[in-house]
Amino acid sequence: MTGADLAAIGVDVNPLTGEPVVAFKLTPEGARIFSDYTSTHSGQILGIALDKQIISAPKIGEPITSGSGDIEGNFTTESANALAIQLRYGSLPVPLEVVDSRYIGPTLGEDSLQKSLIAGLVGMIVVILFMAIYYRLPGFVADISILIYAAIAFAIFKYFHFTLTLPGIAGFLLSTGAALDANILIFERIKEELRSGLTLSNALEKGWKRAWSSIRDSNIATIITSAILFWFGSSFGATIVKGFSLTLFLGVAISLFAALFVTRTLLTLVVERFKPTNLEKWFGI
Repeated sequence: MTGADLAAIGVDVNPLTGEPVVAFKLTPEGARIFSDYTSTHSGQILGIALDKQIISAPKIGEPITSGSGDIEGNFTTESANALAIQLRYGSLPVPLEVVDSRYIGPTLGEDSLQKSLIAGLVGMIVVILFMAIYYRLPGFVADISILIYAAIAFAIFKYFHFTLTLPGIAGFLLSTGAALDANILIFERIKEELRSGLTLSNALEKGWKRAWSSIRDSNIATIITSAILFWFGSSFGATIVKGFSLTLFLGVAISLFAALFVTRTLLTLVVERFKPTNLEKWFGI
């Protein structure tokens, strides 16, 4: 048999043991060949080769006559995905040929990582200045909230020993936009309520409530997208996509917490403590 007899390859879970397995489905011709072979070689080893190298050697437990089956073993999710990808590549109708190969040293990766961190730091400083200048007092409170958000995120990354790759950093910086988006929605609603003539305390309360639906929907959409990307990365072995989606999900979840609890609490405390009267000066209305 060749890879052309494979119709589909994927990773599944054994319902009895809960361990990952590599599930395969054969073409009608492949099912006939495999049925004949496994019926006469039950209990023997079946070698699977890619580019003349053995990549797996499972034992035939019983005749497989249905045209589909599982490759079981001491798989992790990563190793099962790796074998599935190898089998999927082996089923391509054309041979793979290496046209060009280049070696990239670690200094280039380190340089890219440092430049990404610098770009993220510069972007964060610009955002903090914008929030403080445009939104005045609420913007200053939002800046403190964003710093707390960043501290919580890095504490989680440190505690769980996450490795921040370039895609992971990109996901984290993108989630910072979600944190700002929530604060901006809230502050704009508060400014609208103040313009309508409400007192400051009532404007704060109504602003939080009326901005919540928009914040909820946008963040749920981002979380669902992150889950889809994580599933895609797990199913097809795309670790870059997994890293991006994981940091994006964690960042959005933390930013939502920071916007709804940290910013709201700090702003309420500041207003109660200083009792600003010149709303045009302190809130920019």
